Amino acid sequence: MSQDRRQFLKTAAFAAIGSGLALNATLAKESSSLFSINKHTHSGKMKLTFRPYDLKLKHVFTVASYSRTTTPDVQVEIEYDGVTGYGEASMPPYLGESVDSVMTFLKKVNIEQFSDPFQLEDILAYVDGVMPGNTAAKASVDIALHDLVGKLLGAPWYKIWGLDKEKAPSTTFTIGIDTAEVVKEKTLEVAGKFNILKVKLGRENDKEIINAIRSVTQLPIAVDANQGWKDKYQALDMILWLKEQGIVMVEQPMSKTQLDDIAWVTQQSPLPIFADESLQRLGDVAKLKGAFTGINIKLMKCTGMREAWKMVTLGRALGMRIMVGCMTETSCAVSAAAQFSPAVDFADLDGNLLISNDLFKGMEVVKGKITLNDLPGIGIQKL
Repeated sequence: MSQDRRQFLKTAAFAAIGSGLALNATLAKESSSLFSINKHTHSGKMKLTFRPYDLKLKHVFTVASYSRTTTPDVQVEIEYDGVTGYGEASMPPYLGESVDSVMTFLKKVNIEQFSDPFQLEDILAYVDGVMPGNTAAKASVDIALHDLVGKLLGAPWYKIWGLDKEKAPSTTFTIGIDTAEVVKEKTLEVAGKFNILKVKLGRENDKEIINAIRSVTQLPIAVDANQGWKDKYQALDMILWLKEQGIVMVEQPMSKTQLDDIAWVTQQSPLPIFADESLQRLGDVAKLKGAFTGINIKLMKCTGMREAWKMVTLGRALGMRIMVGCMTETSCAVSAAAQFSPAVDFADLDGNLLISNDLFKGMEVVKGKITLNDLPGIGIQKL
């Protein structure tokens, strides 16, 4: 078989797997020898293990409604025929999950009943049905399973999805709510390392914070109001002012319960408005068309990579702009989300950069840009 033919078959097979399509008989037969999965016997069973882990933040992290110095986390592994896939559940307070709830959920997951890790749709449908909610817990299994399958295939997921890693965008770097002086210090700390900043607003000193940042940098700024603005006229006035300050987008200007008001703001706004708290899972996407310009997809809210990719596809079909975000996470979950970053307009994948005790090396930020490696699966190495 010629090299060109081999490469075509492998690319076609990746595309079929990534899209959830079945391989046709001819393609499956001719491409079977190209995958490292065929070195495995399919004789093993998947084994799920997990343990709690506390993420330590480099700085106190403040948003419109709370502050924290740590984030609870659960690390997950799925082992199959000597190959291990890694995943994690990160639980910031507003998600409503905890170490106890995640551990309780994972104890109920009987993944050993499945003999083939490639049955992603069936396995993850089962996991989703174990209990309602528990999206971060479900994401931990999804991420570990994708890491495992990618390793068995010998390819990173951006390739399986047919994406060009050179199209990955710059990531924002998040600066939490604080005094003007501390915000200025945080901005100076990352000078020259990022191409775009993200600023948390939604309190009474919003303009002071923006002015403080603007006193030391003219970088583009993305703003996340975290539902902090209460009135649609106030929100629009603020957005018009932000436009003059070089802000390029706004996330969740008002409460998710005020969808009609948000739609009014979006229609009047000179800046794109992205849904964050208003968006959880795939079923929410179509409901938000017209109310928002785009959607911010986070693995911990949508149950993981499988559903996230479906949300990207549906959002694009509806003419919406796409953003990928994260929680405070290790490089495990951040690298998982980075796999589909070449398909998005904005990225906020700095959660691993905010902690001092990362367990993995994975996606890197080089001169502000998301840089994917060619390691199989989600592209991580355990430290």
